[in-house]
Amino acid sequence: MKIIVLGAGLVGGPMAADLSKDDGFEVTIVDCNQKRLDEISRLYPTLNIMQKDLSAPGTLESVISNFDLVLNALPGFMGFSVLSRVVKAGKNIVDISFFPEDPFDLDELARNNGITAVVDCGVAPGLSNMLVGYATRQLDETREVKIYVGGLPEVRSWPYEYQAGFSPIDVIAEYTRPAKLVDNGRMVVRPALSEPELLDFSEIGTLEAFNTDGLRTLIRTIKALDMKEKTLRYPGHREKMAVLRESGFFSNEEHEIQGRRIRPLELTAQLLFPLWQMKEGDRDLTVMRVEVKGHKNGMARCFRYDLLDRYDAMTGIHSMARTTGYTAAAVVRLLADGAYRQVGITPPEFLGRFEGGLDFVRRCLEERGIRYHECIESPGGRKD
Repeated sequence: MKIIVLGAGLVGGPMAADLSKDDGFEVTIVDCNQKRLDEISRLYPTLNIMQKDLSAPGTLESVISNFDLVLNALPGFMGFSVLSRVVKAGKNIVDISFFPEDPFDLDELARNNGITAVVDCGVAPGLSNMLVGYATRQLDETREVKIYVGGLPEVRSWPYEYQAGFSPIDVIAEYTRPAKLVDNGRMVVRPALSEPELLDFSEIGTLEAFNTDGLRTLIRTIKALDMKEKTLRYPGHREKMAVLRESGFFSNEEHEIQGRRIRPLELTAQLLFPLWQMKEGDRDLTVMRVEVKGHKNGMARCFRYDLLDRYDAMTGIHSMARTTGYTAAAVVRLLADGAYRQVGITPPEFLGRFEGGLDFVRRCLEERGIRYHECIESPGGRKD
């Protein structure tokens, strides 16, 4: 099978390299940045590289024409457009881009073209959705879904105590995009960064959680009384981001300064991104907790999943790239095996409901040293 990976960023390279280890795959990675591609080629000499500007008219369609499956790791602002064009071109796709549009808007197109399009297929959204889908399948009634997730540097450095394990522009989107939640059975909208709370995690300590727009398709596909997704950061980071946002530094509206028109976000990005950049030798971790509560046969039941993953010193691959990229790579393998054939838009929770889907992904992750712990609690006792 010929696979093309769109985007050679922090996640794209390791993800493509992981897939290239399979005998049945021929993997090519494409990006507009030749310097980045040269580095990818140095690190992963088995990969084919291609330098193309995918934003140029007609380039995407030309690039993907000779491939069997597309893996989209481009930034969110390009995501929906790329997904639409890939589906129109008749190519199956696994997508990890964080775009604001509703992927189900493309469901009819995908069905008509006989295409399987797995969207939001990272760690969260992604693996988190699969766990929710699996847990809700075990319940007669789902009452509450809570997702907490964050990628963090192991070393806390002033002033932001944060480094970006994926596209920094998508990180800022987490701080600005209104968060859709479910409250008492109704979808509600809350500001990003709102409703902070402190949680304790073994091996890490206290982290701060706040609302972000991470439920996405779960709002439509899961019937629950209450659902929320919150991002985790070291305490204090949220307040700094809120100050920047409320002061206009994340605004895309043009301002005239000394006769020149600028967007504050462009300046902010130029200043923040070098400070957030993962540098050689920097280590990160990914922490996630998913809780699903409901009833089975009239008895209360709670499913809880905890994941803690760290930078892999053996390979030099950061945790966010591992947890995001290897989840998507596992789903590529699931599709390549022919085990999952449903056409249309597939959010990850569908894979969690699919018989054997989560087990397949879990095995792939465990083979790469990524493990989550499952705990099921009920009035009749506790089962681990």
